[in-house]
Amino acid sequence: MATFNLSSYNPNSFILMGIPGLEKFHVWIAIPFCAIYLVAIVGNCVLLYLIAVERSLHELMFLFLSMLAQTDLILSSTTVPKLLSNLWFGDKKITFSGCLTQMFFLHFSCAVDSATLMAMAYDRYVAICSPLRYTTILTHQVIIKTMVGIIIRSFCVIFPVVFLVKRLPFCQAHVIPHTYCEHIGVARLSCADISINIWYGFAVPLVTVVSDIVLIAVSYTIILRAVFRLPSHGAHQKALGTCGSHICVILMFYTPLFFSVLVHRFGHKVPRHVLILFANFYVAIPPALNPIVYGVKTKQIRDKHLTHLLAL
Repeated sequence: MATFNLSSYNPNSFILMGIPGLEKFHVWIAIPFCAIYLVAIVGNCVLLYLIAVERSLHELMFLFLSMLAQTDLILSSTTVPKLLSNLWFGDKKITFSGCLTQMFFLHFSCAVDSATLMAMAYDRYVAICSPLRYTTILTHQVIIKTMVGIIIRSFCVIFPVVFLVKRLPFCQAHVIPHTYCEHIGVARLSCADISINIWYGFAVPLVTVVSDIVLIAVSYTIILRAVFRLPSHGAHQKALGTCGSHICVILMFYTPLFFSVLVHRFGHKVPRHVLILFANFYVAIPPALNPIVYGVKTKQIRDKHLTHLLAL
């Protein structure tokens, strides 16, 4: 039976290689990521401010939207600042505890985002299929309990990952060929059997993302059936208009995810630097685009409210 030094279980730090093969372009690659990150921070902060101060936006749907904005801030801030310090200043070292922390918040925020999109799909289902009962079904108390449930579920399925990695011995390899720490990427550096990590890493997406996608698909199937039963074309457009922003955000979140999974599974000839770039765009771009997409919807509701006040 193999034995390991105690120090092997707790390496002082890991080395994040950045984007192997594109080292001479690191400075230039960081520029668009910096711009995207600034858009994400400013956009989500402005959206949260508008939701807080604008009374016309104190609707139940915007509670979910505020949760999505806060999670997007966590997701982008967990990965992009370290990416920028790596590419611009060569700050490749990350402590073991820092790596575990980054890994937890990365997977946790993705799980919360997915569950929030599922909850928003149900919100749209009730708004279109049972509009007269909307305020009685989705009360503030129900929304708050749902949001708390999303956080608890995400925490319970992601937090064990920290212990699954912490229990592993790291004998020699402490170099991560990536820009951030993610579960399986870190586990593969271990000199022990990582079967439990692999199976748990496979089970978590089934419990969270896949189940969320199924429920979103069911909600929108029922929504579309209800919409096309409406008598007029104008009613069709109005009903679908309430879902347009949400559908865009769903596509922005899940399409790159599925593409990334397919490329990792079948794209063995795809260069590693392409995979790493795509992984970074996945955690940077949706948080930047979500407030833009919902900002248009927010402006429409705010303008409609102002028009109504002027008409009084």
